[in-house]
Amino acid sequence: MATTTVSDAAAAWQRVVLLHTRVESRLAAALQRRHGIGLSEFRALGHLAAAPAGELRMQELADKVGLNQSSVTRLVARLNAADFAYRDLCPDDRRGVYTVITETGRARHAEACRTYEETLEAALREAGQEDPRLAAALTALGAPA
Repeated sequence: MATTTVSDAAAAWQRVVLLHTRVESRLAAALQRRHGIGLSEFRALGHLAAAPAGELRMQELADKVGLNQSSVTRLVARLNAADFAYRDLCPDDRRGVYTVITETGRARHAEACRTYEETLEAALREAGQEDPRLAAALTALGAPA
C-alpha cells in the first residue's frame, strides 16, 4: 500500500480550512441563537450598513458576501421578509436592482456585532491554544491567539 505525503503548504492549508470551518460554525450558531439571523444575513447587513446611502446593487452584494446571483436573491428575500432590507430599482437604469438596508436592519446588525466579535475572538483564541502552529499564524495576522 502506497503512502501519500502531504506537502507543508497543503498541510498548512488544511489547518486553515479546518479553522475556517470551526469558526464559521460557531459564528453562525451564536448569531442565530442570540439574534435570529444567519451569518450571511449578518455579513450582508454589514456591507449594506457600510455602503454609501446604505444600498448596494444586487451583484455587488453577491460579490461582497461570496454568493451567486440566485443565492443572494434568496438572501435578500429573507432580509426583506424580516424588514431588514428592501429592493429598489436603480433610477438611472431600470434593469439595476439595489438592496437597501432599513433602520430595523441597521439596529439588528449593530446588536449582533458584539456577539460576532466576542464569538470570533473566543474561537480564534481556542484554536490557537489547541494548535501552536495556528497560534503563530493568528498572531502574525493580528488575531487573538
